[in-house]
Amino acid sequence: MILKDTFGRIHDYLRISLTDNCNLRCFYCMPEEEYSFTPHKQLMQVDDIETLAKLFVDQGIRKIRLTGGEPLVRKDSPAIIERLARLPVELHMTSNGIRIDEMLPQLVAAGFKSINISLDTLRAERFLQITRRDYFGRVRHNIDLLLQHGIPTKINMVVMKGINDDEILDFAALTEKNPLEVRFIEFMPFSGNKWTSNQVYTQADIMHQIQQFYPIQAVTAGPHDTAKAFLIPGHAGRIALISTMTAPFCAGCNRIRLTADGKLKNCLFSQGETDLLTGLRAGVDVLPLIQENIRAKSKALGGQLTTDFEQIDTDDLTNRSMITIGG
Repeated sequence: MILKDTFGRIHDYLRISLTDNCNLRCFYCMPEEEYSFTPHKQLMQVDDIETLAKLFVDQGIRKIRLTGGEPLVRKDSPAIIERLARLPVELHMTSNGIRIDEMLPQLVAAGFKSINISLDTLRAERFLQITRRDYFGRVRHNIDLLLQHGIPTKINMVVMKGINDDEILDFAALTEKNPLEVRFIEFMPFSGNKWTSNQVYTQADIMHQIQQFYPIQAVTAGPHDTAKAFLIPGHAGRIALISTMTAPFCAGCNRIRLTADGKLKNCLFSQGETDLLTGLRAGVDVLPLIQENIRAKSKALGGQLTTDFEQIDTDDLTNRSMITIGG
């Protein structure tokens, strides 16, 4: 079986959010300090996650990424990882990196194909300003730890004009001696993150900065790649750009998202979502719900956003906050 939408796109990549909880408070992701997290009993439990993951794998899912919030803040995340590692899928994760050292044995045992670390600055004081937490040294140490253990590592940097766009070359320089991929991501609008178009530092802006200093060589992209990758001659790693706002990649989209409370979203920006967890716990066959959700997928950007990002009015968007979607 395969999951195909009405535009012929086959979906074989599932992102599972384990929690909306996080041990950071990045303003563009979770803007309120006094945020009300979803009660644990309303989240998918270990058995729920395993059952749904198996169902998706039976429908052709070949890649699963764990997200959050911060997936590793869940006390039962080791059990979840162990269960999912048994499935015939590539296992990936996006993390803020804080608990990597505590969880390293489980991560190594699970055989993760890659781990993405969200890091928007290489300056300790700025890290504190952006995240409202003082974990910079630990995150940097844990990135080194992943590399030392041979786990393919990527750094996700959300570039925001006037906030961290002056660090693009510093991030690119990380690839000189480290075999990692630095991903520059355009700032995207979500509920509550106070996004405005003039904060978007575009792919063209990023490329201009980098090309002023480095010669770069484009890497041939795969049909489902969201990131445009480039090599810098002589560097051990590479850079990549994710241009959601200025050059979307919806035509090759193969991704679907399962929120921590068991709702299926067929697009990061979709208005609608399908409750799988309630049906699962009631003993209902949720496969038809999954298939219907995929068939309802819009052609691009959830049917909400325009490719002219300067015309986007966030008051007109219907969506969750980034932390409740799961990256």
